[in-house]
Amino acid sequence: MNPIEHTETQYKDVIDRCKSVFIAKSRDYGTSWRVLRLTSITDQMFIKARRIRSIEEKGQQQVVDSVTSEWIALVNYGIMSIWIWQSEHNIRTLPEDNTSIQILYAQYQEVSDEVFELMLRKNHDYGEAWREMRTTSMTDLVLMKLLRIKQLEDNKNGEIQSEGVEANYADIVNYAVFALILIHDKQNGPQT
Repeated sequence: MNPIEHTETQYKDVIDRCKSVFIAKSRDYGTSWRVLRLTSITDQMFIKARRIRSIEEKGQQQVVDSVTSEWIALVNYGIMSIWIWQSEHNIRTLPEDNTSIQILYAQYQEVSDEVFELMLRKNHDYGEAWREMRTTSMTDLVLMKLLRIKQLEDNKNGEIQSEGVEANYADIVNYAVFALILIHDKQNGPQT
């Protein structure tokens, strides 16, 4: 298997894992997340990324939730953020309170497929450079992207020179997926 195909397989495996968590939580909580404003999700993502960084720096944790679960949360909050952003821009509709799990699954897949396509284009141009990165650098990049998003949200004048909020959320999802792949490979050895 060539490196790009390997990445595609691993990426899809991670997204399937994240989607399973999203669907399980949807069974418990429904679609309560749809009432959140983007600023609230951005702040929630910031908290998750700060916790990851804190654990990386301290080398220990006191709360049971694993770093892996925080990366999964970043993927899922990123998908939700794109979903909400697209609904605000009339690209996609938000689920209703009683939306079936099958529809949630399909809509999650549509958003994650869009992010996957972006990853393929960027990975082509960057040549799998992320595989040589440290997960700590990915944490920093996610935090930087979140600070950019917060600034854009606070500006309210729109973007002047940036990629925009949606693109930053997509990048966060991709960094989180990459981090999950690297963590898995470090714990289990690289998949072949």
